[in-house]
Amino acid sequence: MIKKIVFFFFTILVISCGSSKVRTSKTVSKTTYPSKNTTTTSKPTTSKPKNTNATGEILVATSKVKATTEDVKKYIEDFKETAKSNMKQYGIPASIIMAQGILESGAGFGRLCKEANNHFGIKCHTGWTGETVTHDDDALQECFRKYKDPAESYRDHALFLTSRKRYESLFKLDKGDYQAWANGLKQAGYATDTLYPSKLVGIIERYELYKLDNEVLGRNFIPTPKQEIVLNEGEYVIQKGDTLYSLSKKFNLSVEELKQLNNISDTAIAVGQKIKTKK
Repeated sequence: MIKKIVFFFFTILVISCGSSKVRTSKTVSKTTYPSKNTTTTSKPTTSKPKNTNATGEILVATSKVKATTEDVKKYIEDFKETAKSNMKQYGIPASIIMAQGILESGAGFGRLCKEANNHFGIKCHTGWTGETVTHDDDALQECFRKYKDPAESYRDHALFLTSRKRYESLFKLDKGDYQAWANGLKQAGYATDTLYPSKLVGIIERYELYKLDNEVLGRNFIPTPKQEIVLNEGEYVIQKGDTLYSLSKKFNLSVEELKQLNNISDTAIAVGQKIKTKK
């Protein structure tokens, strides 16, 4: 009888221990694997693309690249002292030097400028013994000069103009007459673009580069305010300093609308050119 009682209590003890282990196992299970209600899913973070569209007018350079107003102003700030120094040493208006640099290099963004430090689009020509680079221009794979730094390019531009007979007439002009210099460069064959002079003058007046000439010459020249000439309704004659951007604001049209109205392929316009300003 005693053996039965002992066996009975022993059985109860074993069952009790087993039940305790099961309950403990369940508790651990809940701790190890949290329920779905406590699970958080992180949403993928997407950053907005940085807006790289600078405001202001777009300059279409001879090098076919585009530069914003901010780009041009930065270029002027970087090279204006070099331009003034070259004006003092070689007699070329600083305004012309800067305008050519901006137009030819695309304010520093053109391929020749970035890869060869060639800010003025100067080709190899006879007698050049320095490094070269090929580039598509009037013809495919033409030879252009390559420089070690921008300063060398600016210096060579001055030497290029002062050492060639075809540019002699330029140095008989008033150093402050940037319009005459712009026309003279075209007549001497520096560029083939018929609108080259008006493009240079437009850049000079838009960014007030004549002030650089003033600093060197010790004068206070200010261009004569342009007189607006309006012809028939919906027509306008381009004045000095006008740009498609400024005209779009004047006549409440977009630049693209002005280009379409006048069959203009780029942003080049010339002083005296008549354009349509109404659809």
